[in-house]
Amino acid sequence: MPIFVRYFFTVKKSDAKKRIEELKELINTHNHNYYVLNSPVISDFEYDILMNELIELEKRFPQYQTQDSPTQKVGSDLSQADNGGERGGFRQYRHQYPMLSLGNTYDMTELYEFDRRIKKVADTPFTYNCELKFDGTAICLTYKEGRLFRALTRGDGTVGDDVTENVREIATIPQQLNAGSWPGQFEIRGEIYMPYKAFDRLNLQREADEDPPFANPRNAAAGSLKLQESSAVRERGLEATLYHLIAPDLNVTSQSEALKAASEWGLPVSEYARECRDIDQAVEYINMWDEKRRTLPFATDGIVIKVNQLELQRKLGFTAKSPRWATAYKFKPEEALTKVISIDYQVGRTGAVTPVANLEPVLLSGTVVKRATLHNGEQMEMLDIHIGDYVYVEKGGEIIPKITRVDLSKRSEGAVKASFPLYCPDCGTPLVKDPDEAKSFCPNSEGCPMQQKGKFLHFISRKAMNINAGEATIEQLYSKGFIRRLSDLYKLTPQQLLQLDKWKEKSVSNFLSSVEQSKERPFNRVLFALGIKYIGETTASSLASAFGSIDNLMNAGREELLQTEDVGEKLADSILDYFSNPDNLKLIAELKESGLKFAMEAGQVQRLSDSLNGKSIMITGVYSISREQMKAYIEAHGGKVASSVSSRTDYLLAGEKSGESKLKKAEKLGIPVISEDELYKMTNKNI
Repeated sequence: MPIFVRYFFTVKKSDAKKRIEELKELINTHNHNYYVLNSPVISDFEYDILMNELIELEKRFPQYQTQDSPTQKVGSDLSQADNGGERGGFRQYRHQYPMLSLGNTYDMTELYEFDRRIKKVADTPFTYNCELKFDGTAICLTYKEGRLFRALTRGDGTVGDDVTENVREIATIPQQLNAGSWPGQFEIRGEIYMPYKAFDRLNLQREADEDPPFANPRNAAAGSLKLQESSAVRERGLEATLYHLIAPDLNVTSQSEALKAASEWGLPVSEYARECRDIDQAVEYINMWDEKRRTLPFATDGIVIKVNQLELQRKLGFTAKSPRWATAYKFKPEEALTKVISIDYQVGRTGAVTPVANLEPVLLSGTVVKRATLHNGEQMEMLDIHIGDYVYVEKGGEIIPKITRVDLSKRSEGAVKASFPLYCPDCGTPLVKDPDEAKSFCPNSEGCPMQQKGKFLHFISRKAMNINAGEATIEQLYSKGFIRRLSDLYKLTPQQLLQLDKWKEKSVSNFLSSVEQSKERPFNRVLFALGIKYIGETTASSLASAFGSIDNLMNAGREELLQTEDVGEKLADSILDYFSNPDNLKLIAELKESGLKFAMEAGQVQRLSDSLNGKSIMITGVYSISREQMKAYIEAHGGKVASSVSSRTDYLLAGEKSGESKLKKAEKLGIPVISEDELYKMTNKNI
């Protein structure tokens, strides 16, 4: 009996109908969190428990099964609609062949049942092809005449989002295949994933920017694939593994042969796949990787077992949701039970308050875990966590410790419920709640010591001013009253620094030399270092390039800001709010006086002509050069690339496969639509 079955064979008919409706609503909510928001609130294991409960109940009471049940359809990652013909910036196309999901199990006995079902249909010997189940986001690639033509997400299994431009930025996916006997047109499906190294790098940056970290590499990969700016996708370090080749005239007879052919064409296939003679050998493969998976540089959550012979696959066919010739065995998540000793409330540089649980040390996935994030007050409330509770801790994607649930059977009498503070734990100021976020903030940005020290740590960080100091140095400088404003770093004297614990002449010399060198950092780094809310490293570069100087940026209106690359409404409002504060203007003046660079230097952007000077140009579609090259070309001739079509846009540059919504909006606003050739004619006049 499956491990998920609990009470299904004793449940009353009247209770079954109610529970089925509850499960359908609950699973649909979790599907939306997982596929659309890329922000699940339960683990895969907990989700599978709910899904299997629904499957068993619908089997027992088929009269209550409906076509819209989550058991009868694939979870959808389709982007939400905007006001035009695209959805969330992505066009959508129908899959030529439905893109189904896989059935899965955590129970070895169900694998042998799967094997028995195959044997009932098979009339000739067969083998299994076993592959790692990459924990990423599904992708379907179409190649025509050896070139990448289109990339679609799974979507709802019938329709997918067109993410071709973003996929072109993934280095392991070839734009042009190697010479070979590939079909004139074919599809190949697989998984786009984020290796642990790239995941760690991304989350460190998000934490530095006080953005919520991704829970695991799968969510990070899915979110990255849906970024609106293709160049940002390139920086995320995504990789791909492809595993399912579809073509009507494919000259192979097995899954193993198909993977070998794809590899010869230059497509990335898994080096870990193995052909197994029977189900026993497949189980050996599973057991081996259940141990070895912890040594891999990427997340894998199970093993996929497929009938190897394509003819038998065709004979077995499909259910409404999944192929009958394949299944997945999922590894149980590694977790540890430990005790909550206390909860700290950390205040970041933007005032965001984050609860962190201090735990009795416990070994998990090869490391000792002592702390785990609780994210925010809503998460604490959902867990109903008490001081002294025993909690289960997992590593999201085997990386970030997180508390998944409380063992209520171990809760002691009189245990005190943990309450999120109403006042700042550092300065005592009443906290405020952002209505659009789950976070609570301390509004005392200038007088809260933890916020102030956080701003200094951000300012001196490697990607900002890169000053040779750390948390201990900032703590001492602040506690002695030597620094209160960022500009104070440039006023420190050797006499002050020699008062720091264990500092000698060499330490002082190294620090002051580092401070002096920081004056050479370019404008985009200085802008990032200021710590304006929502301005990350990439956005700072976009703003610096678009406006050229801090003076131009501070004088920009809201509409002008919104036309800038990477700037949305929240960021525009944050920029306007920052520059409306006289104290911030005073700080910038002080930093200018200290010698920091608040303007782009001549030569940072090569200027070819002024033929597009002052012109705002929105780009859409595909050109003879990459989008990044096109943006650079426009800027080199004095133009500015807009992030949306608005009344201030001068031209819409339309390439092949242009977005229909942008064309319609340009027509409505009377904005001229020009081709790539017309743009070159405009610029060539003055070259």
